[in-house]
Amino acid sequence: MCTLEQRGRVFVLTVTGDGEHRLGHPLMASIRSALSSVASQAAQDGPGAALVTVAEGRFFSNGLDIGWVGTSRARLAELIDALRPLAAGLLALPIPTVAAVTGHASAGGFLLALCHDYRVMRADRGVLYMSEVDLGFPLPPYFMAVLRAKITATQALRDVVLRGTRIRAPQAKEMGIVDVVCPGAPETAAEALKLAEQLAARKWDGAVYSSIRISMFPDACMSVGIVEESDEEKARNFASKL
Repeated sequence: MCTLEQRGRVFVLTVTGDGEHRLGHPLMASIRSALSSVASQAAQDGPGAALVTVAEGRFFSNGLDIGWVGTSRARLAELIDALRPLAAGLLALPIPTVAAVTGHASAGGFLLALCHDYRVMRADRGVLYMSEVDLGFPLPPYFMAVLRAKITATQALRDVVLRGTRIRAPQAKEMGIVDVVCPGAPETAAEALKLAEQLAARKWDGAVYSSIRISMFPDACMSVGIVEESDEEKARNFASKL
């Protein structure tokens, strides 16, 4: 499961335990509940907040709960559908988000990291790995939409999805997938918190921040069910901020 604490203007969502943090219904529901609490509290507190997501142990998240899935295609489809609104919750959150990737992030766990605005990753352990091509599973359309939005270099995207490359932190930074590389887990968590504090200090309007993010990644956001404002709504909201 996960815990949520507020450190000043930064919310810290921690996926707890020493396991693989597989994305089954209980963990996804716990994270979605935490994100809902963050959005509500940030709206109540006013402008100036950020989120850090971090995980305990060796894994950020090793993807969907394939142990629960077993050989059931129906269960696999069920978990893929359940992850979609979690991705939407991150992509629509009205504050900056930072993923502290302190361990392996595979498949759905990799997607979860990509749904954050920034990624800080440890150098001494952990890989980013989109395993579907090796497992013989097609990529869900919304996975591909998020991957295209967040991995903009064509060769990097090719190596992630068609080659199944296991990417360490220094290579991930060269590919433009992560923003900061730190020596180990403690430094990664500390750097993510520092970055989040800097972002929160800007005191951006949450609705404006979320709207700009959605406009920046329209296909990815649409793929997870986020409805972009119409041009008329954008114009009206723009005028109201002047």
